[in-house]
Amino acid sequence: MKIKLLFLGKTKEDYLAQGIDDFSKRLSHYTRLEICYIKVKTLKSKSDPEIRAYENVLLNNHIDPSAYRVALDNNGTQLSSEQLSEMIDRLEKRSIKKLCFVIGGPLGLDNEQKQRADIILSLSSMTFTHDMCRLLLLEQLYRAYTIKAGEKYHK
Repeated sequence: MKIKLLFLGKTKEDYLAQGIDDFSKRLSHYTRLEICYIKVKTLKSKSDPEIRAYENVLLNNHIDPSAYRVALDNNGTQLSSEQLSEMIDRLEKRSIKKLCFVIGGPLGLDNEQKQRADIILSLSSMTFTHDMCRLLLLEQLYRAYTIKAGEKYHK
C-alpha cells in the first residue's frame, strides 16, 4: 500500500522538519511513502471560510479519487497506536492500494474535505499546530508499522 501525506505549505520550524524527515526515512522501510507539500498563496483579504475553500481545491487536486481518504480533524475518532496498526492491516487485507492522509492548514479542513473522507481521525483532544500534527502523524504511522512487524519500538 502506498501512503500519501498532503501538507499545505512547507514546515516552518527546522526541528519539526528534521523529525518529519527522520520518520519518513524510517517509515520507508515498511511502506511506500509520498509527502506532498502543496504551495499555498497567502490570502490576507479573504475570510476563514474562503481560505478553507481555496485550500480544499488545492487538496482535491492532489488526491487520487480511488485512494482511501483519512482526514485529520480535532473532532475525529481517536485511535490508540494499536488500533491504527489494526486499521492499516485491515486496509491492506482489503487490497487498498492508496491511503491518503489530509491535514488542513491553520484554520482546519473545509467541511467538504471531511464529508469526502472515508474516516476522520483526531490525533488528540489537545490542540497542536498543523506543523506538529505532521510530525505526530508520521511518528504514529511508523509506530503502527513497527507494531504490525512485532518490533520493540512500540514498547
